Amino acid sequence: MSFESLGLLAELIRAVSKQGYTEPTPIQLQAIPFILEGRDIMGGAQTGTGKTAGFVLPLLQRLIKQTLGKGPRPVRALILTPTRELAAQVCESVEIYGKYLPLKSTVIFGGVKINPQIAKLRHGVDILVATPGRLLDHANQKTVDLSQVEILVLDEADRMLDMGFIHDVRKILKLLPKERQNLLFSATLSRDITKLADNLLNSPVMIEVARRNLASENVEQLIHPVDRERKRELLSHLIDSQNWRQVLVFTRTKHGANRLSKQLETDGISAAAIHGNKSQGARTQALSNFKNGSVRVLVATDIAARGLDIDQLPHVVNFELPSVPEDYVHRIGRTGRAGCKGEAMSLVCVDEHKLLRDIELLIKRELPKMVVPGYEPDLSIKPEPIQRARGGGKGHSSGNAKNRHSTSYTRPYSPGSSGKSNSFGKTRGKQSNRRGAAQGQRRGVK
Repeated sequence: MSFESLGLLAELIRAVSKQGYTEPTPIQLQAIPFILEGRDIMGGAQTGTGKTAGFVLPLLQRLIKQTLGKGPRPVRALILTPTRELAAQVCESVEIYGKYLPLKSTVIFGGVKINPQIAKLRHGVDILVATPGRLLDHANQKTVDLSQVEILVLDEADRMLDMGFIHDVRKILKLLPKERQNLLFSATLSRDITKLADNLLNSPVMIEVARRNLASENVEQLIHPVDRERKRELLSHLIDSQNWRQVLVFTRTKHGANRLSKQLETDGISAAAIHGNKSQGARTQALSNFKNGSVRVLVATDIAARGLDIDQLPHVVNFELPSVPEDYVHRIGRTGRAGCKGEAMSLVCVDEHKLLRDIELLIKRELPKMVVPGYEPDLSIKPEPIQRARGGGKGHSSGNAKNRHSTSYTRPYSPGSSGKSNSFGKTRGKQSNRRGAAQGQRRGVK
């Protein structure tokens, strides 16, 4: 099917075509018609599925069909995201797809001065993209009015809960009119998410695309066994010997990201670190330099990299495996997007064998392993406890939903069935521990 067959406006189709897209993805194909009808949506979609366009395009169309009066425009659509980077990218998508429509949008998040944001809000915006904390700052200062919001979008709701934003979200919901359209999207559909949906959504349509917790088939995955003390040496060797020009590297901690980026610079490889302790200006600059090619390696923690959309990123490296297996899927989902091929390599030492087994159990496959000549692991080395970030606990996942065997389907969702419905699967036994640990991340742990 084409975008025209979905009933989108000519202005939207023109904007989509300019981006080189000719056919809607499965999530777009299923979500757009229901959103255009004004239905509430509960969407389960992995990263890289075209989810953002799936809600932005019909959102723009619904707003433009309403008569615009004179004077400052009230906020009519609110999109909440968990991180600054994702907020900026969603707002960029709104601007790209709404290029030929007379709608105004802006983004607000923390880590930058609030006064320029106040000035933009004062002039009026139709669509506001925001992180929960900074939005509440504006609400408390009475610099934003949410009383006329017609459409609410919770993007990456699972990460929102993981980061401890549930209380902020509840406060924001109290500021919104009761009559509105609600769109909730999440990579995983745990009991916490369904509980939130029960209280938020009104007779929603449930949409799921692809089996949960499975990596994209476009990503070639490989494990390189190596001693813990030789990981950085091996990483530099791989980058140089294979002439990688753009590599996203994941570490578990902020300190580890800083240290690795400095070590790579010492090796003559341009690198930058991005994590929660960096100022927003530094994070934006690092990401920009990485995208334009002036920096070859971007070293990131999970919390900073969630939602990063880097066009045709060829390589992802797990310098350290994540403590929570679900995060492995999110990490390698940065590559192999929009139909492109990608490579995901993991440097695994003896300390991480259990983490690797947990990942393979989650994705239901054994990952291929290849020892790089000259970097053979010393089998006499004994495993040591993995050093975690202070306060980081055991991770930050909201739980693992049971895998589906169908690639996509759409069906009505009945609120109140979260405890019984098999549509969401069983959460992992230690979910509450992970969630509590995750709340530490919001305080800058990881």
